[in-house]
Amino acid sequence: MQHLFISSRKTYLIIITALLCAALLWSKSTRAETQPTKVLLGTATKGGGFQLFGQNLIEVINATDTSLKVEEMPSRGSKQNLPFLEQGKIDIGLVEGNAARQALDGIGRAVANLKVLTVMYPNPGMFVVRADSPYKRIDDLKSKPVAIGTRASGLRILGNDVLSGIGLNAERDFQQVILNKAAEGPRFVLEKKVEALWGAGIGWPGFVKVADSAVGAHFIPPSSAEIKLILAKHPHLKKMSIPAGTYKGQQAQIDSVGLWSLILVRPDMDADTVYRLTRAIHQGSTMLVKRLKQGRYTTIENTIYQVPATRLHAGAVRYFRELGLMK
Repeated sequence: MQHLFISSRKTYLIIITALLCAALLWSKSTRAETQPTKVLLGTATKGGGFQLFGQNLIEVINATDTSLKVEEMPSRGSKQNLPFLEQGKIDIGLVEGNAARQALDGIGRAVANLKVLTVMYPNPGMFVVRADSPYKRIDDLKSKPVAIGTRASGLRILGNDVLSGIGLNAERDFQQVILNKAAEGPRFVLEKKVEALWGAGIGWPGFVKVADSAVGAHFIPPSSAEIKLILAKHPHLKKMSIPAGTYKGQQAQIDSVGLWSLILVRPDMDADTVYRLTRAIHQGSTMLVKRLKQGRYTTIENTIYQVPATRLHAGAVRYFRELGLMK
């Protein structure tokens, strides 16, 4: 009888242990299933448009879809986000339109195996000077110290295209200042360390900083005649406008040239995750617009219009098709 009791007790302990292990495994599996999907977003240096846009976009996505947890990876800008994407160091990255074009078309490098999640906003380029500055045209800035972005910024590509389109060279014709951080640019203008700062976009932080200062701002875009020359030499650029009132003291619309900035996706990004990201950006669009002037441009319609279907990620296309916006 004692032997039978011991045997039954062992069997009971084995069953209990097995049930506890099964419960523990089930608990771990359930927790794993409910854990949000982590997504790493590459932005840029503080004080620039990408860092501002990226922070707000992250908060909108995370608030809209709790199954996602997007986190910021600060970088030096577009030129660093591209290799980070290709190496899998980040999942999605903010890339200025000209830098994206060079990568996706394989200009000066191998073709990047990257796809587009969505457009961000248009980037019409121009210089900003202090309102009390005597300079009115780009030509007036020749031989003067001017800041043309950080070393890894895609805005420098746009700036060089604009200048070469009118027969100028940033290194030869100006005292070019390369910034360590985007936030240095407006400070250098206000402290008169440089005469002008090159930038681009709607609500670009560098322009806002100068325009909102006590001295105010004056903007120097290419003239209408210069725009024609630039587009003739660089037909990949598009004519773009900055609406009146975008910046403090800006009374009239400003015409210039540029390209749309994009959010690119690493090659092996899970299609379901990209689908959920696309859906969260769309469903959170009202929140994004309330936070940023640029947010009103980050739409599905603009994405479909500006980006060839072959360059869109399959996860984004799936969501667009569900809405009946793509075949």
